[in-house]
This record gives sequence, structure tokens and C-alpha cells, in this order.
Amino acid sequence: MKSFVTALLIGLVFGTGIAISGMINPAKVLNFFDLFGTWDPSLAIVMASALVTAMIGYRLVFGKFPKPVLTDRFAVPKNITIDARLLTGSTMFGVGWGISGFCPGGSIPALGMGESSALLFFASMIVGIVVARTLNNAWQRPSTI
Repeated sequence: MKSFVTALLIGLVFGTGIAISGMINPAKVLNFFDLFGTWDPSLAIVMASALVTAMIGYRLVFGKFPKPVLTDRFAVPKNITIDARLLTGSTMFGVGWGISGFCPGGSIPALGMGESSALLFFASMIVGIVVARTLNNAWQRPSTI
């Protein structure tokens, strides 16, 4: 229960930050990509602020605590390989973000704020996750031939 409440609070802080920064508005995000039109640098400012905050947070947490408060160990990815699967997923994420103006993290607060176009994005994202997991499981199964 404690970890659920913690996750809820962290999600609320994240969602509030996304809403305050305006990143739930797909037009604002898409304007960042329109370099020669209505370019809006605010997404870069939000990303840079998040990066600085994360760097400080990682430094503090990993420097002061031998283990997390709510679990046995830190969940840090061990795989640092840049492979075709990572590049394909990254490309698909970027294209989807550039087309829709939503990223997964921003679509959830947008749903909560009543952004109707976020519903289509969110539903499409769920379908994409299911398809990707199904294909991934099929490719990892050993051949029976």
C-alpha cells in the first residue's frame, strides 16, 4: 500500500508538472518540431529542467542510500546495448510523438485534463504495446520445426 501511495504521489507531481508546462497540448509540442514556422522552444526548456532535476536526484539518491526505501534494490537496467530493437523502438516513439504531439507520459495528464485527442492516442498506444509484446513473444519462442 505504501508503494502504491508513493507511486500515486509521484504520478501526481509529474502530471502537474506536465500540465503546468503546457506539454499536454499537442500543438505546443508540435510547434517545437516546426523549426521554420511557429517554433516554440519551451519543450527544450522543460526537457533541460527535467534532465537537471534527474541528474541531481540520481546523485543524491545513489550517493546517500544503499537501497531504496520501499523495495530491496534499485531497478536500474543492466542492458546498455544499443541494438536494432532499441533503435526501432526509439524511432517509432519519436515518429509517433512527432505526428501526434503526445508522448506516453504526457498523454495521461492530458486525459485527466479532458484533452479529447489524447483518448485516441492513448488507445492507439495500448494497441501498439499489445502488438509489440505479441510479436516479441512470438520471435522469442523457440522454433518447433
